[in-house]
Amino acid sequence: MAAIQRVIIIGWDGAGNFVQAAHTPYLDRIIARGAIAYDAQTASPTISAECWGAMMHGVNPEKHGLTNSKAEKQQFPIDSPYPSIFRIVREADRAAKLASFSAWEPINYGIIESDLEVHNISLPDRDVALAAADYITNNPDVRLLFVHLDLPDMAGHKHGYNTPEQLRAIEETDANTGIILDGLERAGLMDESLIIIVSDHGGGGEIDTDHGSDHPLDKTIFWACAGPGIEPGTILSTNLTITDTAAVVAHALGLEAPITWEAKLPERLFGQRTSK
Repeated sequence: MAAIQRVIIIGWDGAGNFVQAAHTPYLDRIIARGAIAYDAQTASPTISAECWGAMMHGVNPEKHGLTNSKAEKQQFPIDSPYPSIFRIVREADRAAKLASFSAWEPINYGIIESDLEVHNISLPDRDVALAAADYITNNPDVRLLFVHLDLPDMAGHKHGYNTPEQLRAIEETDANTGIILDGLERAGLMDESLIIIVSDHGGGGEIDTDHGSDHPLDKTIFWACAGPGIEPGTILSTNLTITDTAAVVAHALGLEAPITWEAKLPERLFGQRTSK
């Protein structure tokens, strides 16, 4: 079995677990090769900065303190007791290549710490996917790459969540994800990469065209993962949260998770079981 050389996270903003009703051949390929939870839970409130912040910093929003407004205007403190996945990799290896390609600029500006030398680009979805694929081709030694795609949330706000229009946006997002995965294949890097595809929140729980509540439609997300050590066909338990993504990244890259993190390694993801 190949060792994990890099972790690639592809975020589908606002897709919830509505992917089950869409045609997503690239996502389905990852699921077939690895693990899936269609009933994972995101952070509260179910808003992008709070949720992506929980994923990257391994703690709930009450601790990381991020909001959309803060992420747009303030840089996350480099000395926070809740380091991001990017910071723990950087502190372990000053030479590691790190990158973030986001369709929503506040992720690069206010959620990921500054001064970490993370290569970052903020562009519309398809351009982000193309840029990320090109980066992978030219930087096969990248250790951690995050890609954020925004179309599902844009469609949800405009047309409603889990509507035909949003499902079409999810399908377009799958195609954009395919650009990245095909880039990995062409570079011969797929077998040594851990790939995580995840949504930050759903929508339509209390308001058809919005999110932010603890309604199951807002709160429930999909979480998929494939790569070395992941048994194909693994169905993950219902207690998986978006916050746990940070623990998966740390484990995959052979790093110790900070004691301040709430993130936990999902049971059975790498074949391990929780001790009694």
